[in-house]
Amino acid sequence: MPGHDLLLPPAATIARVFAEIDARRDAVAELTAELIRFTTVNPPGRDYEPCAEFIAERLANSGFSAEFVRGRGEAGDSHDFPRANVICRREGTGEGPCVHFNSHIDVVEAGHGWTVEPFDGVIRDGRVYGRGACDMKGGLAASIIAVEAIVAAGVPYRGALEISGTADEESGGFGGVGYLAKRGYFSPPRVDHVIIPEPLNPDRVCLGHRGVWWAEVEMRGRIGHGSMPFLGVSAIRGMADFMARIEADLYPMLDGRRTAMPCVPPGARASTLNYNSIHGGQPEPEDGLPAPVVADWCRLVLDRRYLIEERLDQVKAEIIGLLDATKAARAGLDYSIRELMHFAPVMTEAGDPVVKALDHWIETLFDRPAAHVASPGTYDQKHIQRFGALRSCVAYGPGILDLAHQPDEWVGIDDMVRSAKVMAAAALTLTGISPG
Repeated sequence: MPGHDLLLPPAATIARVFAEIDARRDAVAELTAELIRFTTVNPPGRDYEPCAEFIAERLANSGFSAEFVRGRGEAGDSHDFPRANVICRREGTGEGPCVHFNSHIDVVEAGHGWTVEPFDGVIRDGRVYGRGACDMKGGLAASIIAVEAIVAAGVPYRGALEISGTADEESGGFGGVGYLAKRGYFSPPRVDHVIIPEPLNPDRVCLGHRGVWWAEVEMRGRIGHGSMPFLGVSAIRGMADFMARIEADLYPMLDGRRTAMPCVPPGARASTLNYNSIHGGQPEPEDGLPAPVVADWCRLVLDRRYLIEERLDQVKAEIIGLLDATKAARAGLDYSIRELMHFAPVMTEAGDPVVKALDHWIETLFDRPAAHVASPGTYDQKHIQRFGALRSCVAYGPGILDLAHQPDEWVGIDDMVRSAKVMAAAALTLTGISPG
């Protein structure tokens, strides 16, 4: 039954807030378009500072203070591309929990295949188009509209409301949420509940994500003359042998593993491995004429997504075992392996207060029970749980997951409006309303 064990705000209060959000339908579309027009492409990390300043100025109109924190020293941070983050906060009327809405402001490159200009923020046919519309400037806009409506409706909420715009989620989040979480910005008693408006569809609550292990494998052979390859040892052939072993031995095992996590799409309920990139041999000179040599090196980057039921040491051992077998089969061949990134799987309990609050208001507004899902890829929940030690964190926001990083990316205006209502009502359910 919706609302079971929840202390819900008065119906009249929710009606006032929803009316304010309905009145801002055009505003949420225009705000999304304005955010898209900041070309916050990562890498290299453009326009973070002006986008963060825009968010702060916007929320200042509703009484939010702003703190700017630069992720100094993190990967990519520089004078030309500072890793700028903004945290905006508005205190309530009494003691109570803090509900924090966290959105990353960076987007991936536009790429090819667009029929609209990717950074124009085109509003058309009930949608807003542009790079980042879905992932996740539409979610950021919806959360801003949600808190603006609460303030405009004069709701005496307890505790505090926070909204952050953070850097570098698309490249691991180290200069954004990772940097902030290490410094207590996502830890009790400052923050109690976090909602990340990632595009997981507006009627679903994302409880967590699979784990990720990125590694670079370097295969080393011996250089030789290309006309006498039998006098050298080809690192490229060695890498091909290693990849053939992955295809024959590892992929069938991964395909047979399944998780109890509700990962979407269904293919993500299995373990996966992706070849991110491969490079080997002599780089071609500018005139395109290569030298006749046997390649003595080859590098492969692996992107391994693993399940909550798997262990990291098992994940690594499977790769190293195939590398050892490859080395043993070819005299003169050697390898090294370097870890690039690792994040463990995370999963918030379905009975957590933030999940129950979102569940209730999704069912109320969509007239069907909320679906619980898990993401195939990581997002900034990983930092909040491991550095902030905060379990009450989920992803919820407008946007269709499959549109993320695609040409002609878009977010639906109606979805943003309904998501803003869910966010506002869930926030008031979690903070509580001061009496009188």
